[in-house]
Order: sequence, then structure tokens, then C-alpha cells
Amino acid sequence: MRIVAIAFMAFTEAVRDRILYSLLAFALAMIGSSIVLVRLSVGGEAKIVKDLGLGAISLVGVLIAVFIGVGLVSREIDRRTIYTIMARPICRAEFILGKFCGLGLTLLVNVAVMTVGLLSLAWLLEGRWSPELLPAVLLAYVELLLLTAAAILFSAFTTPTLSAIFTLSVFVIGRLIGDLRAFAEQFGGAGLRALATGLSYVFPNLARFNISEASVHALPLGTGYIPLALLYGGAYLILFLAAAMAIFARQDLK
Repeated sequence: MRIVAIAFMAFTEAVRDRILYSLLAFALAMIGSSIVLVRLSVGGEAKIVKDLGLGAISLVGVLIAVFIGVGLVSREIDRRTIYTIMARPICRAEFILGKFCGLGLTLLVNVAVMTVGLLSLAWLLEGRWSPELLPAVLLAYVELLLLTAAAILFSAFTTPTLSAIFTLSVFVIGRLIGDLRAFAEQFGGAGLRALATGLSYVFPNLARFNISEASVHALPLGTGYIPLALLYGGAYLILFLAAAMAIFARQDLK
């Protein structure tokens, strides 16, 4: 119940944040403006809308996870409200987990709204719903949860500005790590291959969660791809949250 209370408090604060509505409006505008590009294209109109819509969901979700997530812990410390919360029978691990669940719920609501908008637009173009997009949305949401956990991890021991930079670095490196390893194996020396291998063990391979192309063009993913991706994401999620709890437990809040 204590985690639920903290999660609800974090969700309420996020809902009151004006940047949330700005980003949501921006995403819906991006999805809607794809109609303009459809009129300029010849053939494949629905696929263009779906591809741009999934990209908008991912982009805006990343911005929400980063720019709201980095302040979840530091904001409480700066406002001194952390002392009121910690004065209650709440351990620091529950505080971190509650904050994560609150932002996770915020992301879920926003992703759901954007998904409904995309599916409705696809229905207007094709005359049918597009359930094949839902696996891509699911894995995109898992990616956003990972970035949220990373943002909370960095927020537990550094400033919001640095937390945002570090979290965006996790996103960029995570999206490119597969290409970096492939490049190092083909063109790099032993040092570059070792660096690419080391980064692949430290950073999650976020490209695993980007299956928009396969969903839009009905490409096969392979047996068990989605469950394995969920397990992979869950493992890194537990790792990030455990690290955030361990670091925050040792923070001197005085």
C-alpha cells in the first residue's frame, strides 16, 4: 500500500506537469500530420502513417521518461518534501519503486492515448483495426520503462541536468550498440571489438525493442522473439532499479 500511495503521488505530480500535455499534443499532432505526407506519396499510405505514428509514440515517450523521470527523486530533495515522506514508515527502496511505478503509469496512459489515435487513423485509411501494431507498442513501452528506471537511477545521485544527459546517452548507445558491434567485428581492431563487447554487456540493446518495421510491413520476427525481448528487458529493469535502490539507500539526505 505504501508503494501504491507513492506511485499515485508521482502520477498526480506528472499529470499536473504542463510539459506532459505539450508532449502528448505534439505526438498527436505528429500522428495527424502524417496525413499530409500521405497525400504527397504514391502507394503505401497506411504504412507511412503507421511507421510515423510508431516513431512519434517512441520519441515522445522517451522525452517524457527522461525529462520527467530525472526530477522524480531530485525534486523531492530540493523541495525538502523527502523528509516528510521519510518520516513515515517508508523505506527508501519503497520510495524508489513507488516513483518508478508512478511514472510507469503515466507513460502507460500516454502511450495508450497515442496508440488509440494511431489505430483510429489507420482504421480511417484501411477500414480495419491494425492489431499487428500492438506488439511494437508493447516493446516500445518496455523500452520506455527501461529509460525510466535509468533516469531514476541517475537522479538518485546526481543533478537533473546530468541525469538527463546520462539517460539520453543510454538511449543513444542502446539503440546503436548492435550496429557498433557489427562495425567493430567487420572493420575494427581488437581494441574497438573489446570496447563494443564491453558496452554491449553494460548497456541494454534497445534495438531489440524497436520492431516497428516488422510490424508495419508484416515481417516475421521468429518464434519466441517477443517473450525473449520481455525477459531481456525485465532483467535490465531489475538491475537498474536494484542499483537505484542501493545508491539511494546510501545517500545522505541531511
